[in-house]
Amino acid sequence: MFSRTTQVEIQFGDCDPAGIVYYPNYFRFFDNATAGMLSAAFAMHKRNWLDHYGIAGIPMVDTGARFLRPSSFGDIVEIRSEITELGRSSFSVKHTLLNNGEIAIEAHEKRVWVARTPEGGIRSTPLPDEVRQLLEAAP
Repeated sequence: MFSRTTQVEIQFGDCDPAGIVYYPNYFRFFDNATAGMLSAAFAMHKRNWLDHYGIAGIPMVDTGARFLRPSSFGDIVEIRSEITELGRSSFSVKHTLLNNGEIAIEAHEKRVWVARTPEGGIRSTPLPDEVRQLLEAAP
């Protein structure tokens, strides 16, 4: 399945008073890594693929992480993101964050492909065949 690696330099504002990354910021990093992975798979920026596929977004319905090692201001970490499962209208992503080549965090997320309803809400919609093929492909 499709995968991508992203580098992130930890900024001062990412850290808590103890000098380590404040844990919600990791989920921001992972959200950006997922958007970057899909942009690479679809060969277009997120603002374009939202319009191209006529969707409202890819909201998260499940997430979690196992924190093994902290990261600090100035560290350059690597996030390896990969599609692990494709459902009817959902997909799962695994993120492995490495700091100095060592696993610091293992995280997962499940997202749903959603379209807008005529009433202005959102509803899940099946993954298009093109999207499924692109996400099944190894880079």
